[in-house]
Amino acid sequence: MCYHGVVKQLITRIDDELHARLKARAEAEGRSMNDLVTEALRGVVAKTETRADWKRRLIAEGKIVHVEPPAQVPTLDEIEELSRGWGTAVSEALDWTRGEW
Repeated sequence: MCYHGVVKQLITRIDDELHARLKARAEAEGRSMNDLVTEALRGVVAKTETRADWKRRLIAEGKIVHVEPPAQVPTLDEIEELSRGWGTAVSEALDWTRGEW
């Protein structure tokens, strides 16, 4: 491995599961954890993927769901008109979940 200039130390907190997985992978590949993590970080900073590209890729891979917002959001008056006659079921259910019964 070729270092250019001074080598810095990076300290980060990771959970036990991630630490165990990194350690197991490094051992399986006959590498140090430092080498494995350094390579992974180099890969991250070398990527030129924009945030928008990243989001599109995750949507295409099915890893996140994207819901298009409605073209027009109804006004409060329209919502009141649409919900007229529904009664108090929703309010009562909300009160019940809040322990107000």
